[in-house]
Amino acid sequence: MEDLALKERRFNRLITVVSIVVPIVVAILFGVKLDGVERLGFLPPIYATINGLTAILLLLAVWAIKKGNQPLHQKLMTSCIGLSLIFLILYIIYHMTSESTSYGGEGVFKYVYFVVLISHIVLSIAVIPLVLKTYAKGYLGKFESHRKFAKITFPIWLYVAVSGVIVYLMISPYYVN
Repeated sequence: MEDLALKERRFNRLITVVSIVVPIVVAILFGVKLDGVERLGFLPPIYATINGLTAILLLLAVWAIKKGNQPLHQKLMTSCIGLSLIFLILYIIYHMTSESTSYGGEGVFKYVYFVVLISHIVLSIAVIPLVLKTYAKGYLGKFESHRKFAKITFPIWLYVAVSGVIVYLMISPYYVN
């Protein structure tokens, strides 16, 4: 029992560090522009697709666990974390080679865009510790606690994935080629 508690404390320390460091590093790298590197304008549709695929896999993972297929659920959730990591890397690379694109829409769509964008950004930061904590609970076999965290984490993560696609679809007409 003590070994499990020690493992959980170690996970919690790592989760805290990652949850603080990742947003800070992303913010810092957002301001770094790579000189002499061609703009990688092909990346936004790729990372939007990754967000869409993450949303689909999240839904399949919930379906799998409701059907009692824990191994499939675990594989799907691990895939979602991997896809999120790939998304983050591509997102950073794109913004290190390209200026941010301004939304060109007007009227109510402009307000909808900014509400979705801001909520997406805020929740994408908030979901980091939630995902890691939920995953760690499952990994450690603390399934009751895992389920409690998952009830909070799942809808937020799903929103972040889906809203990422929506943000891309709304801003894509304004990308510079």
